[in-house]
Amino acid sequence: MADCVIKDWKGNEAGKASLELAVAKETTSVDLMHRAVLRQQAHSRQGTASTLTRSEVRGGGRKPYKQKGTGRARQGSIRTPLRPGGGIIFGPKPRKYNLSMNRKERRLAIRTALMARIDDLVVVKDFGTSLKLPKTKEITDALKRLGVSLEAKVLIVLENPSDLVRRSVRNLEKVKLIAADQLNVFDLLHASSILVGEKALSTIKEVYGND
Repeated sequence: MADCVIKDWKGNEAGKASLELAVAKETTSVDLMHRAVLRQQAHSRQGTASTLTRSEVRGGGRKPYKQKGTGRARQGSIRTPLRPGGGIIFGPKPRKYNLSMNRKERRLAIRTALMARIDDLVVVKDFGTSLKLPKTKEITDALKRLGVSLEAKVLIVLENPSDLVRRSVRNLEKVKLIAADQLNVFDLLHASSILVGEKALSTIKEVYGND
């Protein structure tokens, strides 16, 4: 079990919250999280790169010049890979980069990554509920009050992010906003600071608390 500090929108300490999630063994945790990150990055690849082989390049049916008497190397087609504009040898073709990882391992990796970052996690009470209009400055001011550097990579986790919060955050390059039931290992490990809404913490316990 780990304790987290709860702060209000003004940055004042408003209590403590506990978070207890089952994590991987110390001997296997790093490997587990590494595989989860590799899988996530692999699944983000489009895999649409494609080149043409010599049989797919248009033209090249006629022999470019006679076989003998020119003093040049013999050529049967202008679309040979040895000539500019020809086919590509062993070039990329559309493919899937998906890596397999079962559901229990994925959930265990998320829990392990979250608990590994518990010291950088701050629970925020009523995050963004006072916003009347989408305003980036309100978010930056709140980050300062919460002790978060504007130069740091920040992950904000809310139960159900409102449109006002989404529009207020979208112009901040180093701030990422996700829903509590959409946690992933890469974002948890990549962020310098993690801000979790108080309601989102309850959602995390509910969604990821059981195997």
